[in-house]
Amino acid sequence: MSDPTTPQHAGASPAPPAASGVPRHRAASPVVPPGMQPGALTAALAVLIAGAAVLGQWALLPAVIVLQAVTAAGWFRLNGMWPARQGIAAAFAAGLTADIALLAAPADRAMSALIGTLAVWFLVIVLLQLRHHGSADERLDSLTATAAATVLTVLAAGFLAAGAQSVAAVVVTAAAVAAATLVRAVLRQPYLSPVVAWAVAAAVGAAAGVLREELSLPAGVLLGLAGGVCALIGLRVASYDFPSRFVHFTAGVALPLTAAAPAAHLLAWLL
Repeated sequence: MSDPTTPQHAGASPAPPAASGVPRHRAASPVVPPGMQPGALTAALAVLIAGAAVLGQWALLPAVIVLQAVTAAGWFRLNGMWPARQGIAAAFAAGLTADIALLAAPADRAMSALIGTLAVWFLVIVLLQLRHHGSADERLDSLTATAAATVLTVLAAGFLAAGAQSVAAVVVTAAAVAAATLVRAVLRQPYLSPVVAWAVAAAVGAAAGVLREELSLPAGVLLGLAGGVCALIGLRVASYDFPSRFVHFTAGVALPLTAAAPAAHLLAWLL
């Protein structure tokens, strides 16, 4: 019996044929940004995270769980693996374990909780791969995708860790991600759009930092810049390899925020 995380590209958009009639490798695919609708969903989820953070960690937990679920599913589909129920379940369970560990641990032990969760779940993932009866390439693809999805879902819990140290860091970072994502979706120029999106994210961070009295203006700008660049990185990753609408509405929605979660945690600790 083959592992459910074996790559299956049947549902992905086909690669256009080359001039010789031989299909091009997927690595030669163009960049297709997610667009306005996924950007609006990212902004809505960012607003939900920011609003819930003000109410406390337990209020923030459901929004983080939604982010982790969409991240796990989107990552496997982005890598051409579908269905991948076992891998998605393992990655999502790792995220939930990280959430529980963060809620139980003191705020100053958040990093240890995240690292410990990753250590345990990497061992679980390796043990799960022992059931894989595919080829060596399939086993490597499955292991790589599952390990990466696990890292991402655990890192998404960084919003919980950041919220325990600085609610303002979560609010400002999420607001910057929302702004950068929307600007990137509206402006489609390949060179101008990222620069404008980053600048708007910094401005939003500065404004949010002023409104949140516990943050200074430079700290707000720094959080805005970090959230903006993380959003752009997440959007770029979700734009690669002939992404389908499913990829855009999962990875394209989640990755900008998932990438920003560890930045929010680190800056909350530093600031």
